[in-house]
Amino acid sequence: MSKEFRPTADQIPAQTLPYPASQEDMVPQPDSDLSNYRAAGKLKGKVALITGGDSGIGRAVAIAYAMEGADVAILYNVHDDDATVTQSKVEEKGQKCLKIQADVRDSQQCYAAVQQTIEKFGHLDILVNNAAYQMVQFKLEDLSEEQFRRTLETNIFGYFYMVKAALPHLKEGDSIINTTSILGLIGKEFLVDYSTSKGAVNAFTKALAQNLAERKIRVNAVAPGPVWTPNIPATMTAEQVDNFDVDNAMKRAGQPEELAPTYVYFASEDSSFTTGAILEVTGGQVSST
Repeated sequence: MSKEFRPTADQIPAQTLPYPASQEDMVPQPDSDLSNYRAAGKLKGKVALITGGDSGIGRAVAIAYAMEGADVAILYNVHDDDATVTQSKVEEKGQKCLKIQADVRDSQQCYAAVQQTIEKFGHLDILVNNAAYQMVQFKLEDLSEEQFRRTLETNIFGYFYMVKAALPHLKEGDSIINTTSILGLIGKEFLVDYSTSKGAVNAFTKALAQNLAERKIRVNAVAPGPVWTPNIPATMTAEQVDNFDVDNAMKRAGQPEELAPTYVYFASEDSSFTTGAILEVTGGQVSST
């Protein structure tokens, strides 16, 4: 996709895809190739583990990290084809990529994923908690206990499990980066459970940053606004996708590669004096009114 062309809301056609969606089925394809990114070796010799690394923001982060010199392990739940694409793109940048199929709702699978990463690469320096679940429900009565539980288990319990598993291997100067959402700050009427889970991620990030400060392990979060990822056509109505997104100042959806540099910043020494921060990348969808 040309970097001069960023699709506005009226250039993303109405569409729905079965959940969980594959990135390869989206129209237009999300922009995650990082072809406009200029690397500077900021993560040379590092190893990163990224949950939800097969597509969307996770894929873009994996590619950016590889461009900066890091080897990458990507944890994914369903789409092996998407994970293979990400793996090949990382390897094209001259770095190694380990695919790990796992469900972050299962703590034992989280521990096993970290162990596989250590066995493959010998160490772990960066944990990116990015896997997430959402599903639109317009009426609270339609939000089932099962869905509420699944959302919280994926979006906050999974982060906790991954941190617990990774922490014995992290050291001074290492970094934990959580993907939250602008909705964790402003809420959204048709994503009550998702907004709730992301609010929890915000608090988790700030509390964990304080907890690990003495060990000099930094903990920060990226709060995306509307970003064109597989979760959008898989969890929203065709009408919502057709208007995705008109709420921000730029009147367009963000692309995954536009988020990736913030994850590089938090993973590198550039953010050596930054912990407990939530960086909003929203196209002007501000957290206060």
